[in-house]
Amino acid sequence: MTTEAQRHPLPPFSLETAIQKVRLAEDGWNGRDPAKVALAYTPDSKWRNRIEFPQGRDQIEEFLTRKWAKELDYRLIKELWAHDGNRIAVRYAYEYHDDSGNWFRAYGNENWEFDKDGYMERRFASINEHPIQEADRKFRWPLGRRPDDHPGLSDLGL
Repeated sequence: MTTEAQRHPLPPFSLETAIQKVRLAEDGWNGRDPAKVALAYTPDSKWRNRIEFPQGRDQIEEFLTRKWAKELDYRLIKELWAHDGNRIAVRYAYEYHDDSGNWFRAYGNENWEFDKDGYMERRFASINEHPIQEADRKFRWPLGRRPDDHPGLSDLGL
């Protein structure tokens, strides 16, 4: 439980507020600021991300710092899959390149659980990725927030 200000929208989520929460998460991750992103989670948040199990904001920030140091020019799209009460399920894809210029696209699903103040308490992610050619990239907006008129996952056939 946090003593911080509430992070709107709050649970229980409607379709509209779940979509808002997903877009806010996408925007945060596309900003690639580990300290800022970590503030969206409870101080004792629990994650599962591939083979890592960060707990708490400090470990989340460390994880994201390592991630974005390796995953260069990272661009992400998230899409609501389902919601119920204080839980949201999303599917997502992101593209990045490594320091050798090799491009990748990762696909995944996340299950989120929020506290009453709108902070994420638990995040369980499953991710698969594969190499792509630079010419096959689909996420070509300038670094930062995805423009509102850029197609989402379903529109891109992903």
